Amino acid sequence: MAKSPAPIQGIVAEADRTDSGDALVLRIYQTVFDSVMGQRLKPGTKLPEAALCELFNVGRTTIQKALQKLAHDHIVELRPNRGAVVAMPTKEETRQIFEARRALETAMLPLAVKNATKADIAKLRGMLDEEHKVMHTYKQVDWARLASNFHLRVAELSHNPLLQRYLSELVSRCSLIVALHEPGGHASCEHDEHTLIVECIERGDVEGATQAMQAHLSVLEERIELMNEKSENSLARMLGMN
Repeated sequence: MAKSPAPIQGIVAEADRTDSGDALVLRIYQTVFDSVMGQRLKPGTKLPEAALCELFNVGRTTIQKALQKLAHDHIVELRPNRGAVVAMPTKEETRQIFEARRALETAMLPLAVKNATKADIAKLRGMLDEEHKVMHTYKQVDWARLASNFHLRVAELSHNPLLQRYLSELVSRCSLIVALHEPGGHASCEHDEHTLIVECIERGDVEGATQAMQAHLSVLEERIELMNEKSENSLARMLGMN
């Protein structure tokens, strides 16, 4: 890797050498993440290091760490000699991700039904109540967070950390695809579909829960509209900084 140029301001160099550098990385990561999930940053949008340095008033090393973390979570793609861009999942990648997720979640459901206690059901219903409160706010970031948390909480009931870890990555990648490509006016996961899954788990209906989950994830995939939509807004505006 080429030697990074000096930070824009001397005080930034000092910050990058201290623990505050980690906080800066996380702030940049969260800003980009929220902008992608909020559909301000479109697939394929370029994220030039120099422009990000200026916007966040940090050195190139800090930007590179943030971009590497975003790339690890499949939010951006790092292209050799071309820089970073917002991830652009292909149609085939999308199909494979949803296929894997359906297989994994439906395989975990019998374990979840077996292990679920009354307290677990109460917690799931509490999550449904929170979902209901934001159903009509049309805030993609909130929808994505609640939807992901619901599915991961059901997965926790399997009591299998290895399966949970695999699912966590798939849920994250699905959430990104939904945020990038789902038409407006939909929650990232429909509340009523989640409710049906909980009802099946509560009455010990493994077959019903499995069918409900399969149908739920299939509908979610069907709503995806893969496209490469360009934005005329400035990078600062897309990041919510202008």
